[in-house]
Amino acid sequence: MMKTWAITDVGLVRKENQDAYRIARGGDVCVVCDGMGGAAGGQIASTLAAETYAAELEKILKPDMTPEQLREASSYAVAMANLAVENRASEDDELSNMGTTLVSAIAYEGGAVVTNVGDSRAYYITRAGITRITKDHSLVESMVDHGDITADEARHHPSRNLITRALGRDTNASCDGYIRPMEKGDYLLLCTDGLVNTVTDQEMLFEVLHGQDEDSCLHRLMEIAKSQGAPDNVTAVLIEHE
Repeated sequence: MMKTWAITDVGLVRKENQDAYRIARGGDVCVVCDGMGGAAGGQIASTLAAETYAAELEKILKPDMTPEQLREASSYAVAMANLAVENRASEDDELSNMGTTLVSAIAYEGGAVVTNVGDSRAYYITRAGITRITKDHSLVESMVDHGDITADEARHHPSRNLITRALGRDTNASCDGYIRPMEKGDYLLLCTDGLVNTVTDQEMLFEVLHGQDEDSCLHRLMEIAKSQGAPDNVTAVLIEHE
């Protein structure tokens, strides 16, 4: 079982919140999306993707599924979410360029299955430290991989918002899936790049493990993001393995 907390905020610069999240099946399914493609388009894409992903899993998840089966189920739900975004974009020229990232977690008895498309992230947080589970599908991540820039430089690079995969029309929507075994008291943090670009990994680790309590942890992370200008929407879902 998982215990969950969530927060989303427009930030200090944007006029609309184009992020979306959904928590389903009592916290055993969590998904975070970061939309793009104009004011209306980004909001529609992220909401539609998050709702479709959660709804498709509601239909197909069974209690006895293995982690490998959950990973396949998640991949199917991502494909259905992508189809929903594609179909909606094709109905309206003003929405033709809309798309969204997606990062999700599905709980099983011994951990969680994590899936991602784009640059929204999942972190694994324990007393031993913080580890990024997902790999960004972005231009700067490729540059880091090739040794052109450092990970710290990537956080402030002018091209940091260019992603190489997303849900939407004419995009590469293939997802990556990870099986993350967890112990009781371990955490997952799902978040959009609005948090990643303003809050360091060590700040995330400290607030989750050493802050006053989980209920206020995400609010403190939001305060840090805003202290750094919060130029983008900020969304985070914190998941504790019970």
